[in-house]
Amino acid sequence: MQTIASPLPRSLQQLRRARRISQMELSFRLGVSQRHISFVESGRSKPSRELLLDWLQTLDAPLGLRNELLLQAGYAPAYAATPLTAPALARATQALAQLLQAHDPMPAMVLDAQWNLIGLNRGAAWLAATLLPWAPQLADGMPISQPVNMLDLFIHPEGLVNAVANVDEIGMQLLEQLRQEASAEPAIQPKVEALADLLRARIGGDRRKGGNQLPSASPALITRYTTRYGPLAFFMTFTTFGRPQDITLASLRVEHLFAADEATRATLARHVP
Repeated sequence: MQTIASPLPRSLQQLRRARRISQMELSFRLGVSQRHISFVESGRSKPSRELLLDWLQTLDAPLGLRNELLLQAGYAPAYAATPLTAPALARATQALAQLLQAHDPMPAMVLDAQWNLIGLNRGAAWLAATLLPWAPQLADGMPISQPVNMLDLFIHPEGLVNAVANVDEIGMQLLEQLRQEASAEPAIQPKVEALADLLRARIGGDRRKGGNQLPSASPALITRYTTRYGPLAFFMTFTTFGRPQDITLASLRVEHLFAADEATRATLARHVP
């Protein structure tokens, strides 16, 4: 009977390369020889469970991916994936709701690692209704009653890309970020490449490299939208849970949008209910 080779060696090699770390640097960080790193990545050696956990921690692998690679190595998973509605995560859910509410009337939303929209505040619901009137489910707030994926909203024929006035400035930066995330979340890869095709059609340039664009003069990248209320401009920050030990918590982030000019601030103060 032929033995099916484990995908672990290739998975570890791809993860290391995605993090732009050499075998030599990884060996220093783990305190093992480069030869052992090479043997594991070639399938000639199998790491112990303890070494594999350290390996994945060093490469900052998402918790879900760590579980997957532990299984590939024949070990038990190390992390739970508790439903967000479970009593054990009640305090975390309350914290998310407080973060959203405190940011009103500026938009804020909760996303998971695959860019599924978990919840949003009044400011984000108003912005969604303004930019995407064909998606009324986005007005529900926290939690979202129907599954909505932000990448789907980008690549929809009437989606967010059409509303971005400076897509030539931010499009390729967003695409670079998404491709880095896709190295750890392969499920989003098809949507990322669909966005790449859309951006290529909109702004041209090299599909993979994004051309020779100069960096923005602004300290923070600003997204500008064209709306019936006039131009709106935002920069953003992200909030995540510190040192999460659960896959669900580790996958969540709160995206906060801040007005980049006084006109945007005044428009939201006037119109967000």
